[in-house]
Amino acid sequence: MPSTSARAAAGSKEGLIGGFWTLERTARCLSRRSRLSKPLPALLFFTDPQRTPDPERIAERLPRGAGIVFRPFGAPDAAAQGRRLAAIARRRGLVLLAGADPKLARRIGAAGVHLPERLAPRASALRRARPGWIVTAAAHSLPAARRALAAGADAVVLSPAFPSRSPSAGRPLGPMRLSVWVRAGARPAYGLGGVSERTAKRLLGTGLVGLAAVEALA
Repeated sequence: MPSTSARAAAGSKEGLIGGFWTLERTARCLSRRSRLSKPLPALLFFTDPQRTPDPERIAERLPRGAGIVFRPFGAPDAAAQGRRLAAIARRRGLVLLAGADPKLARRIGAAGVHLPERLAPRASALRRARPGWIVTAAAHSLPAARRALAAGADAVVLSPAFPSRSPSAGRPLGPMRLSVWVRAGARPAYGLGGVSERTAKRLLGTGLVGLAAVEALA
């Protein structure tokens, strides 16, 4: 008979997997309700050196078709880690985007780039240079979202949707404001920030095309 500690560990793992797949199913439900000109992942995993120190382990668990936004934040081994993630992505049918760095994206064979809000105007040049790439951009306001999409971004990532542990997170938008922004032209859009199995279902009526998360997928 399993020990008490073994049963506790199994229960913890079962709960984690259950929450993980709740998030994934919600993301796919959002994606099915959306009309897209280019196929986009329903679920995006944003790496973070501090909050997700082992992104390869998480990549091995992501559902087929999910996306990874690799954000090395200047790490000296960024190319090596990016190539390992790219190998996992190819094997498992995932979509890998490099954060902020088109040169890194080319080096590791990524499928595109995710741009921070300040670099969103570069989307136009990237689309001309790499028409097959997926280009997403962060946006923390409705005008920023509109500018990124007008510049050629395939989608914007709106944040923070809910209270977040990210040190750069501002005031939470909440489902109502997200919905208003999407209807006002911030589309296609993902919701990022505080998105978890407990909060994801609150985004079902917002018009988002998918969900993005950091620690909820760890």
